[in-house]
Amino acid sequence: MEKFRKETRRKEVPGRKKSALPGESDDNGLIRLNRYIANAGVCSRREADKLISAGAVMVNGKVVTELGTKVSPQDKIQYGEQSLKREKPRYILLNKPKGFITTTDDPQERKTVMSLIAKACKERVYPVGRLDRNTTGLLLFTNDGELTKKLLHPRHGIQKIYHVVLDKTVTKKDMNQILEGIQLEEGLVRVDAIEYIGDGKDKKQLGIELHSGKNRVVRRIFEKLNYKVIRLDRVSFAGLTKKSLPRGEWRLLEEKEISFLKMLS
Repeated sequence: MEKFRKETRRKEVPGRKKSALPGESDDNGLIRLNRYIANAGVCSRREADKLISAGAVMVNGKVVTELGTKVSPQDKIQYGEQSLKREKPRYILLNKPKGFITTTDDPQERKTVMSLIAKACKERVYPVGRLDRNTTGLLLFTNDGELTKKLLHPRHGIQKIYHVVLDKTVTKKDMNQILEGIQLEEGLVRVDAIEYIGDGKDKKQLGIELHSGKNRVVRRIFEKLNYKVIRLDRVSFAGLTKKSLPRGEWRLLEEKEISFLKMLS
């Protein structure tokens, strides 16, 4: 992307006589096309550049392939058959209860997490990652495609902390084995930390910290060692916690939290 930031040629946008130099924004309210696409919740800016280069994006009815092109709120932006709308970025944190699936819609008409945040905002938002139906805890929603991509990419190593309740006492030997690494179908998985909850008297309850985003990874780690997960609760995600957020409730992120996430990723 750095080479595109150094470009100085003007870009011609269909339907407008002039456009601005590449960059994030200018005094006329113009923004880069890739940022517009990301703000519409389609994907990250880097992926948007690929869509633009591939000729998949139209501005005012004409295909635009030049990276660095800027657009205004009045321009009509299309990706395939979809007309895009630059929406206000939204960031919502939910304390997910048990029994809801993490999807935007479900053909089987099961309860989805979207019903829990239906009144949070008018913009269409999407869950960042997923929690399975029986897992509770923190789930982030946003229409910020770029931030979503970064939070989910393994390279950024976003921290997650879980409270795990198992069907039987966990031995120190097995805890050490988990720290050393557990071989799953897709390879070796390591956690960052694992310990008994509280004073450690109840050795069926553990806290586990990891950065892996693999599907059902915590459950599969313990299943590999012949433990059954009775309850699984995500208590922290990317530094966000459940403090003052009851089960089933949501809240908007504060500006300082949003800034922290963007710095983190």
